Order: sequence, then C-alpha cells, then structure tokens
Amino acid sequence: MNNYKAQINITLRAGILDVQGKTVEHALHSIDYPMISQLRIGKFVEMNVEADNSGAAAKLADEACKKLIANPIIEDYKITVSESE
Repeated sequence: MNNYKAQINITLRAGILDVQGKTVEHALHSIDYPMISQLRIGKFVEMNVEADNSGAAAKLADEACKKLIANPIIEDYKITVSESE
C-alpha cells in the first residue's frame, strides 16, 4: 500500500444561491472593491489515503465525497490526488 494525499475543492453548484459569497461580495463593495463580482465561497478538504495506486486513492476519495463529505444535491467537487511526501 502507498500513501496518497487527496485534496478536494467543494463548491455550490451553479444556480445555487451562495449566501455567504454574496455577503462577502457586498462587504467588499462597501469598502471600495466594486470591481469584484460573482464571489463564491467553497470548502477545501485534505486527507491521506492508503491505496495500491493513485487511481484507487481517487476512487476512495470520490466514494467518501459521495457518501459523507459533499452534498451531491447542491455541491460539486474536484479531487486531486498526489503521492504523500
């Protein structure tokens, strides 16, 4: 078994209102940053995975996202797997 690092970026799906993002965007506009728009805030998850290869590690991370880490109804996610140092 090898050790891999899985990094997962989770964002709300397009069309889902990002209340936190809108709040921060409005706050930025109020402090003289009107040039910033369509701000969206997501989550970042990092975990170690033991697997035979990077493909198996990505599959395990994907299963974990579908079952618990992400809400597949309203969130999208992208997984990046690399060998642990």
